[in-house]
Amino acid sequence: MSDAPQRNRPETTTTETVEPRRATGARRGGGDPASRGRTTIADGVVEKIAGLAARDVVGVHAMGSGISRTFGAVRERVPGAGKSVTRGVKAEVGEVQTALDLEIVVDYGVSITDVARAVRENVVSAVERMTGLDVVEVNIAVSDVKLPDEEDEDEEQPRIQ
Repeated sequence: MSDAPQRNRPETTTTETVEPRRATGARRGGGDPASRGRTTIADGVVEKIAGLAARDVVGVHAMGSGISRTFGAVRERVPGAGKSVTRGVKAEVGEVQTALDLEIVVDYGVSITDVARAVRENVVSAVERMTGLDVVEVNIAVSDVKLPDEEDEDEEQPRIQ
């Protein structure tokens, strides 16, 4: 060994810190995976949701005008054709907003303003919850009142009397 004095050299160590990718952070492709791409919702989808939500309200007897209900009753008798849940509903769907027009028949004796308010609340809640669209308006036209002694146009008449 050499008798030369030993120099105290500081040890140099290089360490790289590699941070693990976080589940909520940026990933390959950039941004949150839920924001990649585009979702479009057809008018018919919103119409079905609104139609079902409106029918759930107590005091709503039927949807649509007398003529549309008559044609609907005939169409429902065709084998394989189901009940039209979009009858009496028209939707205009944009990228982030929708507007709805509903035509309803109310039961006699109910408050039309209360039924209309309840229909609006139920339709707005259902459409916004299921689609994420902002419902800007729900226009309601009351086309008829169902009297207690009236026959339903949707009810099948017996063939033999």
